[in-house]
Amino acid sequence: MTQPPHDEPTARSQEELREQVEHTRHELGDTVQALADRADVKTRAREKAVAVREQAGAKAQEWSGQARAKAAHVAHTVEEKLPEPVKQKGAAAAQGAKEKAEQVWQAKAP
Repeated sequence: MTQPPHDEPTARSQEELREQVEHTRHELGDTVQALADRADVKTRAREKAVAVREQAGAKAQEWSGQARAKAAHVAHTVEEKLPEPVKQKGAAAAQGAKEKAEQVWQAKAP
């Protein structure tokens, strides 16, 4: 009435149990870490603020680019529709302003 040796199946089942326990420990550790991260309101608020700031910056750049493109288009359209005498007067005024600025700069420069 001796029982057959069960060393090998027992060893394998013990190793499987150890692996399951180790796996469960890792899962539990991950779950605890996730809960701790959720409970850290200050850090989550900082992360959200950074994300909102980055999103706002991206939107600002996008809108700035759109505004510049629109302004360039409007300036081009206006320039096309201006009568030639008005263009000439504008160019002359711009040249006069440039010359005046150079004179003032030279007068103030040592």
